[in-house]
Amino acid sequence: MAKEQLQVLNALDSAKTQWYHFTAIVIAGMGFFTDAYDLFCISLVTKLLGRIYYHVEGSAKPGSLPPNVSAAVNGVALCGTLAGQVFFGWLGDKLGRKKVYGMTLMLMVICSVASGLSFGHTPKSVVSTLCFFRFWLGFGIGGDYPLSATIMSEYANKKTRGAFVAAVFAMQGFGILAGGLFAMLMSAIFEAKFKAPAYEVDPTGSTVPQADYLWRIILMVGALPAALTYYSRSKMPETARYTALVANNVKQATSDMSKVLQVDIEAEPVKPQEPVKSFGLFSKDFMRRHGLHLLGTTSTWFLLDIAFYSQNLFQKDIFSAIGWIPSAKTMNAVSEVYRIARAQTLIALCSTVPGYWFTVALIDKIGRFAIQLMGFFFMTVFMFALAFPYNYWTHKDHLIGFVVLYSLTFFFANFGPNATTFVVPAEIFPARLRSTCHGISAAAGKLGAMVGAFGFLYLAQPQDKTKAEAGFPAGIGVKNSLIVLGVVNFLGLLFTFFVPESKGKSLEEISGETNEERN
Repeated sequence: MAKEQLQVLNALDSAKTQWYHFTAIVIAGMGFFTDAYDLFCISLVTKLLGRIYYHVEGSAKPGSLPPNVSAAVNGVALCGTLAGQVFFGWLGDKLGRKKVYGMTLMLMVICSVASGLSFGHTPKSVVSTLCFFRFWLGFGIGGDYPLSATIMSEYANKKTRGAFVAAVFAMQGFGILAGGLFAMLMSAIFEAKFKAPAYEVDPTGSTVPQADYLWRIILMVGALPAALTYYSRSKMPETARYTALVANNVKQATSDMSKVLQVDIEAEPVKPQEPVKSFGLFSKDFMRRHGLHLLGTTSTWFLLDIAFYSQNLFQKDIFSAIGWIPSAKTMNAVSEVYRIARAQTLIALCSTVPGYWFTVALIDKIGRFAIQLMGFFFMTVFMFALAFPYNYWTHKDHLIGFVVLYSLTFFFANFGPNATTFVVPAEIFPARLRSTCHGISAAAGKLGAMVGAFGFLYLAQPQDKTKAEAGFPAGIGVKNSLIVLGVVNFLGLLFTFFVPESKGKSLEEISGETNEERN
């Protein structure tokens, strides 16, 4: 793009941080708040679904979802997210960020509400309906990743861009927190209103009929924050970088940004433009300039999410061992939801939320590269520290040490690659491919999430088939799984070297758009 055209973008790069930037963080961030709420709240209600729909008369243990049903209920939203990231990422570059932004939010609102409704009363019809709508909910959530990151990075100034994009992502922490707190509140109300004995006292009576409303309310409330920000999203102007660099309408970009930033940006004289030789995603030019960058962003996000989503492996064991969640048969259905939600909320409060905000505070001071490298390094160290003396940690006297190391692993995931893998792809690619490349990187992450959540569910099973959970084959055991995760984190550290540092530079400088050759 001609250098003389970039006046409006220079104004954006050097703009002082002002109220509008914070409004943009909230508007984009509420999408992420909803994403996290919707993706994580399912783990709060799966046990309840098992008790309601898979109760076995005369069984010593409460009903639970069969492995294939559990995998479908937990994993279908991840599949939808992966598809949505690629599709809406591509669409965001084709039609513009703003046009697509409202679509993803509407899809999230409709599917959040619909996932709490079910056609029929049989376990099969309830689970099928839930899975169908959670796939499309995930599809909408997927679109939010590339669009929110791209919009925020294109609005921000170059001095605080990293913090702004990371702050949008950090709203995830509050979404997880809100999910846990709301589930605690609702289950406490239900518990007070509909008293029930523990499962071991009365197996049938321990699950009150009203519990069927509890999981539906928890899932449907996810529509609320998304619906509240729909109007604000529809009022956001298209980003100046898309309008000027992709739609080639500098005049419109200047007018939009003058209103937004409340500064007078000189309207530039329209000059006949020489056509820019623009390369596509699958061209040799793209491979030469950005091929390694794309390999870096996709591989690091993929490897991080394997480790990040495998955390559910030991959560339930840890919670049970330290007494946060007693044995299922000693509780009724509603109090089990309360205990699980309380445990998740404590984890979010202690390690998840602080990690995100450490990144926000420091990303523009020490840079993306340093944070990502440090994060992967400490995750590797702590995973190995958990793995090799695993038998020592499982002793009941040493559990607190295990919990501390475990929390530190996820603190450094969030003050580390979990945030930076989201920020960097929104900065280092050209404007016309930025949303697509972010979508591809994020989709690689979700592929890692599936490996982490489901691959390790099978891998972590004991090597002795007779000790494996019902329906699972023998695995390699938790100790060996932790060693594998340590290796995964170390690979993440190595692949970080393919990702360039983008701190303090303008987006056009990083992506090389100011120097693109002309025909």
